[in-house]
Amino acid sequence: MIAMLYNISFLNKIKDFLIENCQTVSVAESVTSGYLQAAFSSAVDATRFFQGGITAYNNGQKTRHLMVEPIHAEECNCISEKVSAEMAIGSNRLFSSDYAIGITGYANKPPGSGISTLFAFLAIAKGHDVIFAKKLVSLKTSMVEVQLDYTNQALELLSSHLQPGTQSPDTKSA
Repeated sequence: MIAMLYNISFLNKIKDFLIENCQTVSVAESVTSGYLQAAFSSAVDATRFFQGGITAYNNGQKTRHLMVEPIHAEECNCISEKVSAEMAIGSNRLFSSDYAIGITGYANKPPGSGISTLFAFLAIAKGHDVIFAKKLVSLKTSMVEVQLDYTNQALELLSSHLQPGTQSPDTKSA
């Protein structure tokens, strides 16, 4: 069942890299609603590389726990590249991890929002630096499918940015 939900290949690549390098990861998620935490915790030897995570679903909790800047958060409904970056950096601080994923976005189209394509912003931080950021798009139709799609996209992106030679801040992409 887990293999159907999460890309085990990417999970194992992340796990192997982090354990071999004595490093850890944490997550700060909103749109994925805990699926990233479930994915990491389902990996063999998760306690050796996964520090934990937080699901902060509203602006107040993102500001309180992850130090997301409140004025910008309010202006963009807490969905922007800047917010995902602050979430990732806040997760590293909160969980004392080496790497963190911050992700926020839309898993459904809110009535009256004018949103035609579902999207999320993802950031990967190493320590206090964002090393990668990207706008993700999902063409899935159900909310759970969208959340799982974002989760697997996040796992793929993290796995590709943990490789030797791609860990410096100059690899940041928009």
